[in-house]
Amino acid sequence: MAAESKPDHDTDVVIIGAGPVGLLLSILLGRAGTSVTVYDKWPEIYDRPRAVTMDAEVARILATLGIDVDNDPGFQNHKELYYWKNADLENLQIVDWESLAPCGWHVTYWFNQPELEARLMDMAQALPTVSIERGWTAVDLVQSETSARVTLVDTAKGQSRRKHDARFLVGADGANSFVREALGLKTVDKGYFFDWLILDMIPPKDFVVSPAQWQLCDPRRPTTIVPGGPGRRRWEFMVLPDENSEDIAKPETAWRLMEPWGLTPQNSELERSAVYRFQAKWSEHWISGRCMIAGDAAHLMPPFAGEGMCAGLRDAVALGWRLNAVLKGPLGQGVFQSYESERIAHAKHYIQFSQDLGNIICIADAEQAKERDARMKADLAARNFEPITGDLVKLGAGLWCDDAQGAGELSPQGRVRFKAREDRFDQAVGQGWFILGLNTPTENLLRPDQSVLFAKLGGRVLSVGPSAATNDVIALDSAYANWSAETGASFAIIRPDFYVAATAATPETLRACFDTLTVRMGLT
Repeated sequence: MAAESKPDHDTDVVIIGAGPVGLLLSILLGRAGTSVTVYDKWPEIYDRPRAVTMDAEVARILATLGIDVDNDPGFQNHKELYYWKNADLENLQIVDWESLAPCGWHVTYWFNQPELEARLMDMAQALPTVSIERGWTAVDLVQSETSARVTLVDTAKGQSRRKHDARFLVGADGANSFVREALGLKTVDKGYFFDWLILDMIPPKDFVVSPAQWQLCDPRRPTTIVPGGPGRRRWEFMVLPDENSEDIAKPETAWRLMEPWGLTPQNSELERSAVYRFQAKWSEHWISGRCMIAGDAAHLMPPFAGEGMCAGLRDAVALGWRLNAVLKGPLGQGVFQSYESERIAHAKHYIQFSQDLGNIICIADAEQAKERDARMKADLAARNFEPITGDLVKLGAGLWCDDAQGAGELSPQGRVRFKAREDRFDQAVGQGWFILGLNTPTENLLRPDQSVLFAKLGGRVLSVGPSAATNDVIALDSAYANWSAETGASFAIIRPDFYVAATAATPETLRACFDTLTVRMGLT
């Protein structure tokens, strides 16, 4: 770094961007005592809906913050199937959105993003080592071997300047990320573009849509009809090739499109009418020196799978435990490379999946739609109209044993009893590094040297099964027994982000997997 005056501020981690990703990361760091400063260029939380849906993994993440989305008035789960219908309202696809996912939460939830952001903001500001600074725009970023320095200006006036040094800096500053551009991180653009009109509505209290969530695959106007969180609904209309995006976003157009649904300016409120361009792109690298990117700064995906914000929150959790481990001492800076390799591959999967769904939905040609309908109706009938379920997506190569069954996937979670508390495992036992014996004793499971290393990570070794006589954690359902049967595993290593680092049928295999992991983490 060139000679500079002393910085105005100094902290462990600076986060640029106070959206859900930056706020969640600040909470995860602050709860571990890491000093964090979050900067956002806007003086207030943006008060219009954006993301409205989240998956079971995000529900699991929020539960660690004390937000129980199954019993929280800020969230909805309709426990209904998700239907894709053609122009004649015949079923083309049925997706299971009513079951519990293996991780213990329902597949899909609905919420209002400004309300969630406000809650995360309150949580972050309540932590003594976290500072939230709004109304500051980052304008310069330089690095040395020991720190990253960001220069910011007052957004409103552009006069006051501030320099802030940090041991690490995270750009969670959205699709037009300053941090990504300042680091020179190149983006892969799949050239996927569709414009859609998003209408967020507050309908009358007695308004009902059945089914609650469905997709109209009508080539005359592909349309998505979903909840928008408690008391809200969302309609998404594809902008057709001969339409003007500015004209279609006008309120009078919105109300015309709402006429078939019985919503009018007299009985409903139009919260937002905006045209969004759905894109598919990601950055080739997410790490540069002591700086890294996360969320929309790192990846953009079409919303057809509802995974955009979810992917960003996964980034925050993956970064959070690594940053805490590096700053507290057990791990070296090299562990961040696995953040990049694991999360890029995972995000790319959902980008491709979202694009594939969009290619089915966004058909505006009548003949192509007719061919699609025939193919999908035949496929649905061939499986006797059984709903499809989601898949278990593996991380990219990183801190997990490649040849272990179930490794690299999100771990399942059952209801358990631990020290008189009955709840899901995460809430009853906690979060962190675990070695679990699946109804199998764990005495002397690790070698003495391995036990020392696991203790450095704050790891715990526990057995989970139905019998209190032989297990530390009492299983109250069959989740762990089923997982053991599916994987053939008697042991599992679980990471702080809930992902499976290894499974093993024998103690010897478990010890070998543990050695592999410690080498990859640089833990000695």
